[in-house]
Amino acid sequence: MNLWLGEILATDAMGEAWQQQARVAALADKLRAKAFGITPENADEAIAYRSHLLKSVFPTFSQFCQTTLQIEPNEMLQVLWDLWLPLGIKLASQREQLKRPLIQGILGGQGTGKTTMSKVLSLILNQLGYRTVSLSLDDLYKTYSDRLILTQQDPRLIWRGPPGTHDVDLGLDVLEQIRQSQSSVMVPRFDKSAHGGAGDRTTPEMVIGIDIVLFEGWFVGVRPINADVFDTAPPPIVTDEDRAFASDMNRRLHDYLPIWERLDSLILLYPTDYRCSLEWRKQAEQQMIAAGKSGMSNTEIEQFVNYFWRSLHPELFIKPLVKDTTVVDLVIEIHADHSFGEIY
Repeated sequence: MNLWLGEILATDAMGEAWQQQARVAALADKLRAKAFGITPENADEAIAYRSHLLKSVFPTFSQFCQTTLQIEPNEMLQVLWDLWLPLGIKLASQREQLKRPLIQGILGGQGTGKTTMSKVLSLILNQLGYRTVSLSLDDLYKTYSDRLILTQQDPRLIWRGPPGTHDVDLGLDVLEQIRQSQSSVMVPRFDKSAHGGAGDRTTPEMVIGIDIVLFEGWFVGVRPINADVFDTAPPPIVTDEDRAFASDMNRRLHDYLPIWERLDSLILLYPTDYRCSLEWRKQAEQQMIAAGKSGMSNTEIEQFVNYFWRSLHPELFIKPLVKDTTVVDLVIEIHADHSFGEIY
């Protein structure tokens, strides 16, 4: 933690020396400064506003770190200052400019921190006076009975998750109601533990006066690509059957385009090496087993992750989006140790 961050929390007013350090740090990373609209002209004002927000949000953030993440808040203070606070301020500004609810997409694979970021942003936006609701692509899964029928029709869909296992019309309906500022909206929810882990719909959540939706998922905003690329696709797309499956999943992405059109903005949480998600999943399962819960073996995890890579391979579908400014508005790089890299 930088000393000046401690100074902000410890005092009523930010000292001149600390303010200068914060200013230099905010402008040093030109890509991040540009992403969050920080310029030499507005840096002092932006830092003062952010420091005020830091102090007001820190008590609830501290509690979240200790109870949910089970870590000391000081360990996450730098990330809060450098990423989550300016991002929350940016979303609040976008909401004001729109003059209607903001639908913010968050695209990220397994272990990229979508859920954590959504929860922290909700804390910040709530402090700023905005009613935020988190919606996951998982919340749009078809019912258990519908997915049983789907598996009979296509036995390759052995797990929920790939394109085709969601209720697109439900997603469209919910987002459209929110965009039109309906006073109350029934937001769908999904219980992953139902039916022995197969999962099923559970009681929807009635939400009133939504300002901002954080809509996250492992292929939120992902577009279909040219099917020719599957002829030279990377592993685990190796057999003719693999290529046919990848091609079919790619085709089914067309059904999701009407939902993606409802997004006002899209953030990409981008691992610098997509294979990190396999290791992150193994770590998560090992932690669950250590805590006395049931978890998958390493072999089962590899089969599980490879299944999703066969359906929508990150190298083919996610990597090209990093430079596609027509689709993605903000890229947040993530290193193997879960630390954040460049933000642009």
